[in-house]
Amino acid sequence: MQDFKGKTVIITGASAGVGEACAKAFANEGANLVLVARGQAGLDAVEKALSPLTQVKTLALDIGESGACDKLIAFALEQFGNIHVLINNAGAHFRGDVVKRSSKELASMVDINLRAPIEFTAAALLHIQKEGGAIVMVGSLAGRAPLQGAATYSATKAGLRTFAHALADELRGSNVAVGVVSPGPIDTGFIMDEIDNVEDIVYSQPMSTAEQVAEAVMKIARGEEVEIAMPAMSGTLTTFSYLFPTLRRAARPTLYKIGRKNKNKYRNRK
Repeated sequence: MQDFKGKTVIITGASAGVGEACAKAFANEGANLVLVARGQAGLDAVEKALSPLTQVKTLALDIGESGACDKLIAFALEQFGNIHVLINNAGAHFRGDVVKRSSKELASMVDINLRAPIEFTAAALLHIQKEGGAIVMVGSLAGRAPLQGAATYSATKAGLRTFAHALADELRGSNVAVGVVSPGPIDTGFIMDEIDNVEDIVYSQPMSTAEQVAEAVMKIARGEEVEIAMPAMSGTLTTFSYLFPTLRRAARPTLYKIGRKNKNKYRNRK
């Protein structure tokens, strides 16, 4: 799909950060937007900004809750009558070692980061196949290599990445493009608002902007790639760290040192 004008695009986690940037990118293409997030106030702000460009419908919804999938699909069909693109962007991260988090928090990450995207994909796919379109997962470099201090988050993103690649193979040659964007640290509130709780090693990698991630999402939606790891060099680093765990452990102290130095710069930049 090269032309998104008049197409129905669902974006989860759309009230800020990468989701908001994706909404702007698709709005500039003339797509009809179904924006989903937990907070109505953030959705209202995005709707107000983008309504002059295109039709925007919002739905305040916790995608981790039971029944959320049925509500979202029904809402999209009620508003526009079809679904062409699904962007699984919403994510949750309760930071810290597994022993420091409750079982409820860990289960919530699995629900929001993995179960919900799979459920939404399965439900939306039936409609997307009718006219053609795309399904894009917003993953993470943490899904390409194990990340201590983020074991469950890393596992959910690895599962999401595997699901995307497997589904892309299932649908290869069809009218549906599937893929995953795997970014490193992104300059949004997701990590910057919790900077003191984020593992130092995260900041050892170059920071991307939400707009750069949105550009990658658009490429996946157009069927140009199945996975985009960003920055590219960090993607290569995660491949080596996954294949050679001894090397990963040996490099960890150096990466932590670099990350701590960068974190201090980010703290003081205002």
